Amino acid sequence: MSDSTRDRDTGAELIARLAARVAEARKARGLPRRVLSELSGVSPRYLAQLEAGEGNISIRLLERVATALNLKVENLIAEELPMDHDVQRLVALFRQAPDDVQQRVRSILAPENPKLMRAGRICLIGLRGAGKSTLGRMAGEALKIPFVELNKDIEAHNEMPLSEIMALYGEEGYREMEAEALERVSARHDRIILAVAGVIVAEKTTYARLLERFHTVWLKTSPAEHMQRVRAQGDVRPMQGNPAAMAQLKSLLEGRKPLYEKAEAQLNTSNRTVRSSLNDLLAIVASRGFLDRGEG
Repeated sequence: MSDSTRDRDTGAELIARLAARVAEARKARGLPRRVLSELSGVSPRYLAQLEAGEGNISIRLLERVATALNLKVENLIAEELPMDHDVQRLVALFRQAPDDVQQRVRSILAPENPKLMRAGRICLIGLRGAGKSTLGRMAGEALKIPFVELNKDIEAHNEMPLSEIMALYGEEGYREMEAEALERVSARHDRIILAVAGVIVAEKTTYARLLERFHTVWLKTSPAEHMQRVRAQGDVRPMQGNPAAMAQLKSLLEGRKPLYEKAEAQLNTSNRTVRSSLNDLLAIVASRGFLDRGEG
C-alpha cells in the first residue's frame, strides 16, 4: 500500500469517527441540530454534512462545535476517548485502594456469574460445636487448599485476641472487623475453606456477601451435642450458673434456622465420627463441584 493510499484511509477513518462522535454527543445531550447550530455558530446544513461524514471541517469550526457540546476537541477525534478529570481521579483512587476494596469495586461494576464468583471458595457455617474448625482443617488438608478461621484472621490483623477486641470495641466494632476480614480473605484466596462465627448469619450485609462469594455448608448437630462439644473444648461458660442454658440454645438454633438454611448444603454431624463427617463433607464438595472453575 502506498503512502498516499494509507493517508486517504487514515483520513477517512478520522472523518467517520468525528461524524459518529458529534452525532452521539448531540443526541446524548438531547440537542436538536438547530439548537447546536445556534450554540456553535455552525449552520444546520454544515452540521448535517459533518454528521454524515461528508464535511471537511476546519479546526476553528470544530472547536466551536466541541465547546457547544461541552467537550474538548480531542474527545471528538482521538482514537481512544481521553479520560476526564473525574475518571482519572477514580482510577488513581482505585490503584491506591487495598485489595479487598478493589475486589468490592470490581464486583459492583462488573458482576460475575454467581457460580464463578463462589468457585473454589467454601465456607462452613453453624453454631460453635458443630465441627467447623475440625472438619475445615481436615478438609483443607485432604483437598490441599488453605483453611482459615475468620476469627483467627481478625485477631492476627488487629494483633490482639478476640476477648480484647470485644472489650475495647464492643460487638459493633467486632462486626465491622468481621466484615472487613471477609473482604480481605475473599480478595486473598481463590481457593479456600473458611470457618466463620455462628452469629455471622445475623449480620444481613456481611452474610449476603458471604453467600455471594462462597459455597456454603451448614454444619449442624443436636443441641445436646453442641453443648457437649463446647464443654469438651474446655469452655464451661455456656452452662455455668445457668440452668436455662439448654433451653436458650434450642431457642437460638430455632431462631437462626431460616438463616442457616440459606446455605447450599447441609451436613448433620450428630452421632457421627469425625472421619465419617469428613467423608460426607468431601463428597458434598465433589458432587456439587464447589472447586470447579467451569461455567457449570
